[in-house]
Amino acid sequence: MTGRTGRSKSSGQWLRRHVRDPYVHKATAQGYRSRAAFKLIEIDARDRLLVAGARVVDLGAAPGGWSQVAAEKVGPRGRLAAVDLVPIAPISGVTVLRGDFRHPEVRAKLAAVLAGDKADLVLCDMSPNISGIASADQARAAELVRIAVGFCREKLKPRGSFLCKVFQGEEFGALLKELREIFRSVETRKPGASRGESRETYLLARGLKGIQ
Repeated sequence: MTGRTGRSKSSGQWLRRHVRDPYVHKATAQGYRSRAAFKLIEIDARDRLLVAGARVVDLGAAPGGWSQVAAEKVGPRGRLAAVDLVPIAPISGVTVLRGDFRHPEVRAKLAAVLAGDKADLVLCDMSPNISGIASADQARAAELVRIAVGFCREKLKPRGSFLCKVFQGEEFGALLKELREIFRSVETRKPGASRGESRETYLLARGLKGIQ
């Protein structure tokens, strides 16, 4: 009985915060599928990741807020693939692929979207199913980033960029070190749309080492 009451209280707190969240209202007003769209908008305003004609892959893209922003920026000359295990409603200017991006059939479809070229930018805003056990959740989130890095080593242009969500905690230092061994530049970003109490932050990695 106590557990059910606790979950109900927590859900109520989340709902009240969600209803009051200005980014939720902005997302609704501007037609974005999630408040997360403003995280990418803010990072892009600083780092100019999304340029007209770019080839972009959005891993773990559901519900599609980041892909919406990316499609607006790369325009009709760009190529953009949004990949997730769960369904994503169609987005103008985006090729939506359902499946695991590690599987050959999904890789083949991605290659077709990119017209045989590699990506200028790989986005990864994936999160694991949250268990509530901080160490386990952080480990699962870090593993998702490592899987996405493996994708980058195959499908990202040598001078391309990789933007991923990570969580502060036991895994953060090791993950940061690993990325710095693979990329020439790695910087942290904490956009204003990321709630202050959240452990999430973003790593922006540029330029694969050892690849010209």
